[in-house]
Amino acid sequence: MFKNIYKDKKVLITGNTGFKGSWLSVWLISLGAKVIGISKDIPTHPSMFEKLDLQSKIKHYNEDIRDLDAITKIIDNEKPEFLFHLAAQAIVSTSYNNPIETISSNVMGTANVLEALKVLNKKCTAIIITSDKAYDNVEQIWGYKENDQMGGKDIYSGSKGAAELIIKSYYHSFFKNKDSNVKLSIARAGNVIGGGDWAKDRIVVDCMQNWSEGKTVEIRSPKATRPWQHVLEPLSGYLNLGQALYEDNSFHGEGYNFGPRAEQNRTVEELLIDLSKYWHYENPKDAYKVTANIPFHEAGLLKLNCDKALGYLNWQATLEYKDTIRFTSEWYYNFYKTDMDMYKKTLEQIQEYEQLAKKRDLLWTK
Repeated sequence: MFKNIYKDKKVLITGNTGFKGSWLSVWLISLGAKVIGISKDIPTHPSMFEKLDLQSKIKHYNEDIRDLDAITKIIDNEKPEFLFHLAAQAIVSTSYNNPIETISSNVMGTANVLEALKVLNKKCTAIIITSDKAYDNVEQIWGYKENDQMGGKDIYSGSKGAAELIIKSYYHSFFKNKDSNVKLSIARAGNVIGGGDWAKDRIVVDCMQNWSEGKTVEIRSPKATRPWQHVLEPLSGYLNLGQALYEDNSFHGEGYNFGPRAEQNRTVEELLIDLSKYWHYENPKDAYKVTANIPFHEAGLLKLNCDKALGYLNWQATLEYKDTIRFTSEWYYNFYKTDMDMYKKTLEQIQEYEQLAKKRDLLWTK
């Protein structure tokens, strides 16, 4: 996988205690990497990081990316060969309640990571992850391309658009120089689902927690459409991009979208009906009820055009919609209803994902 590029390499992940960070840590461990993590706290309870006992399997630093001195010292001491920057305030509702925290984490936190990389005296390949919400969403029916305008009508989107400008300016000011030790690329992905997510105000999380207790879940936007994808989809893109950038300077400074197949666009209501089948609801209407209360602005439609990733990386989504649903529901069902070792279950899903990707003959599986 990934030409064994990560085997025995030091790989630093910011935001490693989060949902995506935990899955990425497990995948990199399975690839033979020496994983180092930086996070300011355990963001949820329960937590995938804790339930999989990842602290015993990696080197972990409990630091805030908004602390420039601390981040610079860690990166300088560890001298990672790869860096994946995932740390962020990622909850839209929290951005309304605490805009300053969101802006400081997503904008200054990103700037601090870039500043620490700027003074690093060792070669490093860095993948900086932002979001599909960095694009100025005008609810167009076709997907956003990498050269579309950045922006945002809400604080979270604005913070991600601002982070993109900071990344661009650091690239042109410091990293574009051929003498730079750092090569970087930007990765953008949308809504992800999968086992091990317990962040607040996320529809799948609410469903799994309520259904595990036999409760009905309330939904506020049943007709909102999202390109639902399993967390392993964008992570395969990030790892694929890291490999490509490590091998080829032409990826330096470029941004790439990673999203699901067009057929995976589903409404929230369709998603819930399909998920509920794995929880043995005879009538899906017993699994949820619709409320009309929408306390903050949410985009009705947001999807990415991933042609650039397909053309330059030969990357495309692996899972069909039914597999995305199965992976997600089975992970949570095993967590809540069985005594299964969830680290083992997570590895099994990663291995199945790799095998499905091999059948599609994707380049990163070589």
